[in-house]
Amino acid sequence: MKKKALIPGLLSALLMVALAAFAASLTEISLGSTGAGGAGGTAPDGATAGEGATTTASTRGSPGPEAVAFDGTYIWIAQKYANTVTRVKAADGTVAGTFSVGVRPVALAFDGTGVWVANFHSDNVIRLRAKDGFFLAKVATGDGPDGLAFDGTNLWVSNRNDNTVSKVRVRDGVILGTFAVGRSPAGLASDGTNIWVANSSDHSVTKLRAKDGLKLGTFDVGQGPYGVAYAASSIWVTNFFSGTVSKIRPSDGVVLGTFPVGDGAAGIAFDGVTLWVATSGSNGVTRLSTSGAVTASYTTGRKPFGVAFDGSNIWVANFGSNSVSTTLVK
Repeated sequence: MKKKALIPGLLSALLMVALAAFAASLTEISLGSTGAGGAGGTAPDGATAGEGATTTASTRGSPGPEAVAFDGTYIWIAQKYANTVTRVKAADGTVAGTFSVGVRPVALAFDGTGVWVANFHSDNVIRLRAKDGFFLAKVATGDGPDGLAFDGTNLWVSNRNDNTVSKVRVRDGVILGTFAVGRSPAGLASDGTNIWVANSSDHSVTKLRAKDGLKLGTFDVGQGPYGVAYAASSIWVTNFFSGTVSKIRPSDGVVLGTFPVGDGAAGIAFDGVTLWVATSGSNGVTRLSTSGAVTASYTTGRKPFGVAFDGSNIWVANFGSNSVSTTLVK
C-alpha cells in the first residue's frame, strides 16, 4: 500500500518539474526610443500627413504593440497608440525602421510585396512597400477595420463596428465586395478556398466563400473569439474570454475539440508543426500540438497579443511592454 501511495506523489512531482521547464522566458526585444533607420521618405499626394514617413517610436508608456507580421526579411509590429509600425530584422532582432501610419493601427498582413496596415480609427487600410516602408496606397474600408488576411490574390478586412468584411483587390485597391458577418468581427484566415471570420461579440465564426463572399455558415465557438489560423487541415480559433482554442473541421464547421491554453487567448500562429497562442492575461505564449495538447508554455512581456512565425522563430507583440518576445537567441 505504501508503495502504491508513492506513485501519485511521484507523478505530481514529475508534473511540477515539467511545468517548471515549460515556464522558460523568450528573448524580449525593446522597441523603446530607438530611432527609425528605414528609408520611409515623404508621403506622396493623397496620403494623410505622416503616412509612410520615417519617425521615432513613442516612449510615453507603451505605444501598444498589438499586431505582428513577417515579410520574408523583416518582422513588422503595429504600435496602436503611437500610430506607427516598426520593422525589426528577423535575422538578429535589430530595429530597422519605424513609420507613421493612420490612427490606431491594429492589424497587419503581407501580400508578397507590400505590408497592409488596418487603421481602426481612420477607417482605412494602407499599403507600405516592404523593402523600405514607402507609402503605396490607402483604401477606405468599413467602420473600424480590425483584422486582415491575404488569400493569395485579395486582402480581406474585418470591419468591427459595422459587422462586415471587405474584399480588396491588392493590385489596385478596388473594393470587390462588402459582406455581412456576425457582431464585432476580428481575426480572419484563409483556408485556400474560404475565409473564416471570428465574430467576437457573437462567440462564433463565419465561413465565407472567397470567390464571391457567399456566407456558407456560422458556427459557435468559445467566448470572445479573437485570432484565427488555418493549420494541419483545420481552422483554429482563440477564445479570449474562455482561455481556450477551438479546432474546427473546415468542410462542415464541426468543432473537433476545445483546448485550454491560458487566460486571454489572443493571437495565434502555426510553425509547421505546432501552434503558438498568446495568452494576454497570463503574460505568456502557449505551444499546442495539432492534437490539442499543450507541449510548452513560455513567459513573454506584458499583455502579449499578436503572434507570427518567420520560418525559424516565433515573434510575439507585447502590448503592455513596448517590446516583442521571440524564440530567436540573441
